[in-house]
Amino acid sequence: MTRSNRLSRLTLPVALAALALSGCAGVQAPQSAATLDPDEEVTIDFNYWGNDVRAELYNEAIDAFTEEHPNITVRTSFLSWTEYWEKRQTEAAGGGLPDVMQTDINYLRQYAQNGLLLDLDPYLDSVIQTDTIAAGVLQNGVVDGATIGIPVSTNALGMFVNPGLQEELGMEAFTGGDWDDYEAWLVDARAAAADAGRQAWGGANFASSIQVFEIMQRAKGEDLFSEDGEPNFTREDLAEYWSTGVPLIEDDVVTPQKRLEELLPLTAFDAAEQVSEITWDTMGAGYLANLGEAYPELEIVAPPVTVEGAKDLYQKAGMLLSGAATTDHPEAVAAFIDFMTNSPEAGAIFGTNRGIPASSSALEAADITGINAQVLEYEESISDRLGDAPPVPIVGYGQIEQEFRTISQEIGFGTITVDAAVERLFAEMDVALQN
Repeated sequence: MTRSNRLSRLTLPVALAALALSGCAGVQAPQSAATLDPDEEVTIDFNYWGNDVRAELYNEAIDAFTEEHPNITVRTSFLSWTEYWEKRQTEAAGGGLPDVMQTDINYLRQYAQNGLLLDLDPYLDSVIQTDTIAAGVLQNGVVDGATIGIPVSTNALGMFVNPGLQEELGMEAFTGGDWDDYEAWLVDARAAAADAGRQAWGGANFASSIQVFEIMQRAKGEDLFSEDGEPNFTREDLAEYWSTGVPLIEDDVVTPQKRLEELLPLTAFDAAEQVSEITWDTMGAGYLANLGEAYPELEIVAPPVTVEGAKDLYQKAGMLLSGAATTDHPEAVAAFIDFMTNSPEAGAIFGTNRGIPASSSALEAADITGINAQVLEYEESISDRLGDAPPVPIVGYGQIEQEFRTISQEIGFGTITVDAAVERLFAEMDVALQN
């Protein structure tokens, strides 16, 4: 099938130091999109993070791309996640990013604001098809009004449930509701575990998660941070949130922080000591691998809702493709990004290796089974709660997210008061946002 026949969709483990960059800040100024000359011999470099399995898939997809564009040669290179971003940092400092690269939403603004990424707007709907990707998803790649990344895949916040453990404890399933309903369910789960003589809990302290705090703020109509990088929450908002978890911790309703530390690198959920876990919906395959044959099935349900009818959830880009502002071949870059995002060939080749495809044309061609089929069904089921993606994370967000997690852990251990925790996070934000 040729491209013309197709249909017209964790805290980061490494923190990069601030890029030492020269040149003008801001995204490259838009230029008129030229027509791709099919007779011009072009070579572009494409870099991505991944492993040997992903490399084989990319090689197959690139073969399909070059069948359609025999004049374009694609040279590839891949590294592990940590090594990948270390190399990009070195290249960025020297102004030598590859023509095309996988990007992550938490680094997107940092590279865009330093003028390193190609403005793709001139190529949208001409070279890069966008009617296949939901508008709210496309927003994941927009910084300061310019499209500098095209989402390849999506994920959303959800709640995993272990039905096997739930049955062993003889407890009722959480059938939805608000956070008070979920708290009551957690209390019942802990009582059921005690009656069964099991060391188990219904869930962890949800008030330790910055993602849960985010959806609670979105239910009030506010993203965590504005497009200008200013916090959209007050000290009172944060104090109220963290205070919610304190009685749950003190009454042993949620998994104790000490136990969470003892189980590392597993979570209490994939150690089968916790019935539910609120996290990104792409975590399912890893959970199943760790739970093993004893618990072969998981369920995915929507997290509790703060305000009925709120557009608190959103689809986050699991991965994006971006071009370098310095590329000599922007039309070829745009054509490559379009093929790897939208083509049925790429959809069939990758399946869910890069996540649930963001493009409807790629999604229709992908063979999606097992837990990934559940993820797709889940994301379709929450359509009434999906709002537009928030602004691309501010520079320094990773630092703030890590501090939020660290402070939440200290609250779990009882070594810091909520008031002191709030002041500490706001002080950390001041530092992060000024760098």
